[in-house]
Amino acid sequence: MLLDRYDALLLDLDGTVYRGREAVPGAVEAVAAAREHGVGVRFVTNNASRSPSDVAGHLTELGFHAALEEVSTSAQAGAAMLLDLVPPGTRVVVLGTDALAEEVRSRGFEPVRSADGAGAVVQGLSQELGWRELAEACVAIRAGARWVACNVDATLPTERGLLPGNGALVAALRTATGVEPLVAGKPATPLLEQAAKSVGAQRPLVVGDRLDTDIAGAVSAGMDSLLVLTGVSTEEEARLLPEDRRPTHVAPDLSILHRLP
Repeated sequence: MLLDRYDALLLDLDGTVYRGREAVPGAVEAVAAAREHGVGVRFVTNNASRSPSDVAGHLTELGFHAALEEVSTSAQAGAAMLLDLVPPGTRVVVLGTDALAEEVRSRGFEPVRSADGAGAVVQGLSQELGWRELAEACVAIRAGARWVACNVDATLPTERGLLPGNGALVAALRTATGVEPLVAGKPATPLLEQAAKSVGAQRPLVVGDRLDTDIAGAVSAGMDSLLVLTGVSTEEEARLLPEDRRPTHVAPDLSILHRLP
């Protein structure tokens, strides 16, 4: 079975293991089978709006029994990127939730909501984000602040369908500033590389539902990938990609991981 080929699963969340408040059918069983098989598990999410503990709690409520150290978020990756960009103590404009602000603070920076004296901007998904917050970030970026986007997902899969994702808000700020952000989450490689390192993986499999983030990120990181057809992308879309950009595997859902051939 597919689990025999890999030592860790780097699992996307939205559209892959759950949709909003509902687990994707068969996902709980597939993750349990991976653990029983001795395969490491990391839940790797581009969603920067919740803390790792909240994500682990949500997963556990849905039956995945996730430990805190099994969660890797783009908020963690985005805040970590600041370490190479600005000195400790730098004021960082946070476009996002309190969870993102806490990640920034934990790396030794000062999270702020005003552009005054800011040396960096970090942007993650927040359902409360409005024009005033974007305006402060715009001022800071135009003044030379370094800009990190936790992810650039245009949409967010939910039980109600696709809703605007962080990428839609990043696009607004990109249009207003003419600046391209550095990106922490998929399809950029920092988040995947940090997740693989945290589990000590030599042969990780990236699993996700989006060709433009999960699969493209795996290709960029030189990792094998599995596209599951439970979220955004379709098998036809995968076939239309150049061969070197296609997923290694395609399946209807996560049950392929432990299903015998």
